[in-house]
Amino acid sequence: QVQLVESGGGLVQPGGSLRLSCEVSRSILSINVMEWYRQAPGKERELVATIFRSGTPNYADSVKGRFTISRDNAKNTMYLQMNSLKPEDTAVYYCNGVYEFKVYWGQGTQVTVSS
Repeated sequence: QVQLVESGGGLVQPGGSLRLSCEVSRSILSINVMEWYRQAPGKERELVATIFRSGTPNYADSVKGRFTISRDNAKNTMYLQMNSLKPEDTAVYYCNGVYEFKVYWGQGTQVTVSS
């Protein structure tokens, strides 16, 4: 079993920044792949960024150059640094992790980009 807890969401103006955190209940080194997804109202959940145990990241085209995914092995925490935020980034953001071939999800954190 793995528990994931997101934090760091909130209301921010366009062009602003937020950093989301995803704390893992066990050693993050045991998690092969971790991801950030988001779901806007009326839309399907979409993949935002992926980070492998090696630290290699991948990004959706819509966030490349603006978002940075990272992980702190000592704190068992994954992060999503979001810069130059746009209104279309408004969504509930979820983290997940793949452990022993099962996918575990956090509860989500709301990000609202609005003036």
